[in-house]
Formats: sequence, structure tokens, C-alpha cells
Amino acid sequence: MATNDDNVKHKDKARIKQAAIKELIDNEECVLRKRLPRKLPKRDCDVYVTRKTDFKQQLKRCQNILDNGNLVCIHGLGQAINRAINLALQLQASGMGGIEINTHTSTVELVDDIEPLNDDRDADVLSRNNSAIHIRVYRPSLQGTIDKINELDKEAKSNNT
Repeated sequence: MATNDDNVKHKDKARIKQAAIKELIDNEECVLRKRLPRKLPKRDCDVYVTRKTDFKQQLKRCQNILDNGNLVCIHGLGQAINRAINLALQLQASGMGGIEINTHTSTVELVDDIEPLNDDRDADVLSRNNSAIHIRVYRPSLQGTIDKINELDKEAKSNNT
């Protein structure tokens, strides 16, 4: 079983490797190519938010998905997390209380390729972690709404008597 000393040594080696690669990139000896992140399965209700796509178009697309079904899953990675949260809150505000949100955060491992500009070095890979958010925006079931209305009616009747 690995001890804390082994973990510290492993982390130090990783930091030294990252520093050396950063120096090579700064000296223009290598090029950093970022791979696309691994995506969740693409369903009709999934929307992957980016910083490049127009916010109004993303909002319109999410609203159309929500209108056609009762669920939209919004996924954001890195800098797009704020936009994903804003998108979900805009959908909730436009739903006038009929829309609920369920949020899940995670860390995603990303892999970058380091390609040398000359033949003196070998290609290498660099892994890093990035934050991600997954937001479920949904309309509660109709039966749940009817049950809530019935409870409120019962409370109102019992308060009046």
C-alpha cells in the first residue's frame, strides 16, 4: 500500500514534468495540442455549453428541448460553468416556478499532446484536471403537482374551519 511519502514523491515528479514541459513550450521547442474532452453519451435532451456559442441561441435550444420534453441536461466544462449555471437559472426564471433544477459537479481528466517541433524529442502526453457541472432542468411530474395542490387545498380547508 502506498504511503504519504510515496504520494508526495509521485506528485513532485508530476510537477517537475509539468514545469519542464512548460519550459519547452515557452522556448518554442514544443507545441501543446489540447484534445477534446471525453463527452457523456449524446441524447436528445443533452446540451453541451461552450463559451463560443451565442448565449441566446443556447437558451432558445434549451427552451425548445424543455418544451418538447420535460427534461434538459446542461453540461459545462471549465470556463463554461458560469454560462451553464446562468442558462439553467434563465430557464427556471422563465418557467414561473414550474421548473426545477438538480445540479451535480465533477472533475474531468483532460489529456493534452505535446508535439516537438524538431526530431530531437519524442512526443509526450500531459494529463490535467478540470471542473465540470451537469445540471438537470426539468418540469416536475403532473401527478406531483396535483398532489401538492390537493395538500394546499386540505390545509386551506382545515385553517378555515
